[in-house]
Amino acid sequence: MAAAAVAGGSVHTLGVSTALLYRLPLSSSTLLRAFTPLATPRSTRKLEWRYGAARCAANVAVSTQDVAPAISGAGADEGLKQTWKASIDFKFIRENKEAIATNIQNRKCGGDVEQVVQLYEQSVSLNQEVDKLRAERNAIANAMKGKLDASRREELIEQGKQLKEQVSELEVELTMLQEKLQMEGQRIPNMTHPAVPIGSEDVATLRKEVGSQREFPFPVRDHVDLGLALDLFDFEAASEVSGTKFYYLKNEAVLLEMALINWTMSKLLPKGFTPLSTPDLIRSTVVEKCGFQPRGQNTQVYSVEGTDLCLAGTAEIPVGGMYMDSMLPESALPLKLLAYSHCFRTEAGAAGSATRYC
Repeated sequence: MAAAAVAGGSVHTLGVSTALLYRLPLSSSTLLRAFTPLATPRSTRKLEWRYGAARCAANVAVSTQDVAPAISGAGADEGLKQTWKASIDFKFIRENKEAIATNIQNRKCGGDVEQVVQLYEQSVSLNQEVDKLRAERNAIANAMKGKLDASRREELIEQGKQLKEQVSELEVELTMLQEKLQMEGQRIPNMTHPAVPIGSEDVATLRKEVGSQREFPFPVRDHVDLGLALDLFDFEAASEVSGTKFYYLKNEAVLLEMALINWTMSKLLPKGFTPLSTPDLIRSTVVEKCGFQPRGQNTQVYSVEGTDLCLAGTAEIPVGGMYMDSMLPESALPLKLLAYSHCFRTEAGAAGSATRYC
């Protein structure tokens, strides 16, 4: 579970003392009595967004769709096409490839700047060739508007057919090339700020230290040992049900999790944040627009086979999707959103993952 706060308008404050929510367990009837007066029916709103020449209309309502039950693990990219094009400055990448290559190395990312530059140059060259053939077709079409003898007209018609076939073939090749360019381009990371130290934690800059590490007069045990001793976790049953690195929370651990969530809510709601409970399934295009890569061998995103849906790895993704392709008036800012969600991600290579049960 995760609670994500996103700064950015007005808030409808809940008429319930949130302090009580984390101090004492409440019955379902108590919660219903408290929240029912707030649940006034509202008509479905229809929003229309404009972005450049494109228009998108959406009904703000909840809908349920059947989805395929199979979840593909990280790394499934067979037969998938790029469904969304990011606005990437490929000219900048080509003109600054040495600096970008250094940035990739410093950030230990998997981007290949040389391949991106090569694909971009091929794309530019092929696009120029397509434009040239289109210009020739237009010239033939203009020539056929005049008076021509039968043989010359037949000759131009044949040339037009040949050019049309050539353009069609090259357009298919260009589309495939641009899709590959997009996928490789999205693997190039953002440039790192010059003030960021390069290297391990040893060269990190300590800005502020709050408090001091507590010393205990007895051997310290980690959370796994403590949880097992206090009957808070069940790893054995979870391994049978779900596999390794999964767990059941039990007893006070469940109450503690809820208390932490409600404590966070109680701190942020008075500051004007709107609470959200977000969808677990997100369209892959939304995941991509938030900077994540739902395809490839190193992805941490789980995809649902046979659909364009992914499991949300963090609440920021569905929160960002709420306002995608829309223009917010300055008067509506700042928006303050507090989201609570499951987090589905592989946590590949996470330090201590063998004992953390992520």
